[in-house]
Amino acid sequence: MLWFVIGVFTLAGMIKGTIGLGLPAVAMGLLTLVISPFQAATLLIIPSMVTNFWQLFAEGHVLRLVRRFWPLLIGIVVGSIWSIFPTLNQKGNGFHSEALLGGMLTLYGLYGLFAKNMPNLVPHEKWLSPIVGYLGGALTVATGVVVIPVVPYLQSLHLKRDDLVQSLGLAFTISTLCLAVFLHQNPVGNMPIDYKMSLISLIPALLGMWIGTKIRYRISEQKFRKIFFIGLVNFGAYMVLHQFGVI
Repeated sequence: MLWFVIGVFTLAGMIKGTIGLGLPAVAMGLLTLVISPFQAATLLIIPSMVTNFWQLFAEGHVLRLVRRFWPLLIGIVVGSIWSIFPTLNQKGNGFHSEALLGGMLTLYGLYGLFAKNMPNLVPHEKWLSPIVGYLGGALTVATGVVVIPVVPYLQSLHLKRDDLVQSLGLAFTISTLCLAVFLHQNPVGNMPIDYKMSLISLIPALLGMWIGTKIRYRISEQKFRKIFFIGLVNFGAYMVLHQFGVI
């Protein structure tokens, strides 16, 4: 089990280091093959938090982004408290978080493959931000991953590259904090959060990110992204179909 976790976080970190996205999605997708989504989400807490803080504070100007995106951040907090989706600690009712996670991975993969020119949503930012934030927070406590709709929404605001990276880091950081609080307050049975294993997972994640930065300069990022997103579509579709007994 330990070596599987190390391998997963090394791979996930490598992908994040290469294309700047994908650590939680890849880690959650692979870990849920052998452990529950709740357990997988607990392992993500420290690696996600450290890498998100690095992404957030790398360039400065954090307060400026907070002043602009505070409705989005409040929406994330509210969504993580009152989610409209089945959460990671819930089972039954004909719909499990594994299926929702698979759907999220599929949407993420399709988005990455086909999103070329994003619409300009800046004129609608004032009322869209809290709605997108709420859905992002609700899906975070349901799947352990914040991707849809936060990532495409922020990209649709046509931010400068550094602002986009930091804005994603800001949203990811708040989402991870909310997820950590949710997991702590809503355990499954007597299952505690394994902070020791989460801390151990940070080491291969950082190693993978370092490897990913080396890969970035050796292969085409566009080619790597295409392979990555095709893999996510297939893997996410498999999770959904398997959850409902189709395969």
